[in-house]
Amino acid sequence: MIVEMRIYTLSFGSMVRYFELYRNLGQAIQWRTLGSPLGYYATEVGDLNQIVHLWRYASFADRAARRSALWQDAGWLAFAEAISPIIMAQESRLMIDAPLTSPEAHE
Repeated sequence: MIVEMRIYTLSFGSMVRYFELYRNLGQAIQWRTLGSPLGYYATEVGDLNQIVHLWRYASFADRAARRSALWQDAGWLAFAEAISPIIMAQESRLMIDAPLTSPEAHE
């Protein structure tokens, strides 16, 4: 299993607009294609104006296939275009299980 952590830094004051666009245009498409996220957060302390979300995939190939399918969806493309003016930076981290998390990881 891998977990992807995606961080979007938004322009100042655009958090409400982002969530409005996400709820109305992007959420159903993304969740249908990627599955429900492990978490979807807004920062309160530290680096502000950030959206952080975590997605679980069975493998790197699974991630590539699902993300490719997402970008084939016209509705997702419309959402991406709508939010692009308020996205100032984007970061993605792919994480794998540490060997301490399950006995199977040591085999």
